[in-house]
Amino acid sequence: MALHESSPKTLWDISTLPIEGGAGSPQPGEAELFLGTPSVEIDPMFSPDGRWLAYQSNESGAMEVYARPFPGPGGKWMISNGGGGRPMWSPNGRELFYLAPDRRIMVVSYTAEGNSFVADKPRLWSETRVTTSALALAPDGKRFAVVKETDETDRQEAPTHVTVLLNFFDELKRRVPAE
Repeated sequence: MALHESSPKTLWDISTLPIEGGAGSPQPGEAELFLGTPSVEIDPMFSPDGRWLAYQSNESGAMEVYARPFPGPGGKWMISNGGGGRPMWSPNGRELFYLAPDRRIMVVSYTAEGNSFVADKPRLWSETRVTTSALALAPDGKRFAVVKETDETDRQEAPTHVTVLLNFFDELKRRVPAE
């Protein structure tokens, strides 16, 4: 597992946390610092094969998406061009998605061999602007679940109603008792 955590000396850093034990009783191991610099490093994501880590950093002066080999050592490659964040690897092992500063989804095709990473030029994947807080790539790598950004005309409509049911099975047992 990869995560970002705050540090009083270096702001935000990337650490990895091994998961030990079997599928029935996974236990977190001890966190290890993977990337700690004076820059901000956040939103780490492992590639489908676990050999690469994509993340966003402001080391260039703007938030950009980078990739580097895991567990290292090796180089790093800037993936986005003109800003980017929220990297997401496609399950096909050939594409990396990210959000552009205007909140449109971008995609980059890539090839990775050994410790070499070659990324093509980023291209627009969708004209739709999305919120950054609700974005998930479908397991097939062909669709996203998103919350669309709203404009002023959309905001004047009635609010969306959401029902969250907690403890579903307890409620089911209460309503339909076992015979």
